[in-house]
Amino acid sequence: MQQSPDPELDARIRDVVGLYLHPPEKAVVLCVDEKSQIQALDRTAPILPIRPGLPERATHDYVRHGTTTLFAALEVATGRVEQACLPRHRHQEFLTFLKQVARAYPRRKLHLVVDNYATHKHPAVKAWLARNPRVTLHFTPTSGSWLNMVEIFFGIITGQAIRRGTYTSVRDLIEAITAFIDGWNDRCHPFVWTKDADTIIAKAHRQSTSSTRH
Repeated sequence: MQQSPDPELDARIRDVVGLYLHPPEKAVVLCVDEKSQIQALDRTAPILPIRPGLPERATHDYVRHGTTTLFAALEVATGRVEQACLPRHRHQEFLTFLKQVARAYPRRKLHLVVDNYATHKHPAVKAWLARNPRVTLHFTPTSGSWLNMVEIFFGIITGQAIRRGTYTSVRDLIEAITAFIDGWNDRCHPFVWTKDADTIIAKAHRQSTSSTRH
């Protein structure tokens, strides 16, 4: 756990963990983030799989064909992922994705866990949220993105799809990401959060105290 300088550390941990352990009735809790600058790498040779006595091997020769940003919203109760691949990760793209998520869950109260990235707090985003009060953002602490469960999914799709692939274009990359998420949603299951807020806060403060002694 990385030490956080956030003055609202305790309150934000309690807020986010509370959503995981005691979600509001008749509401949907979603973990939202973006994985930016995913490169469409065209490798000169395919990745060789692990074999007895030999590790996985990948060529270091490749051609870059551009990048995309994966926006994802992980539904905590089911593990289902709403996604969009967009060219950049400015507030405009984040707002576009927010609207997509809202359309995917019509007439439902939505609680979205996000990090403290500046685009998530842009005036245009705040204005849209004011006009759409059924959508509420909940911020993880500074340096606390590990509290956002969509990061678990990002680790899975990176290891099982993105990092192992060879793509001749950004379109190929996006199609591979979409296919993986479609398959994921067909068999998805929720990630189970087990640590309560008091345990996490106590560990965070022990780390803070330990750091000040050195």
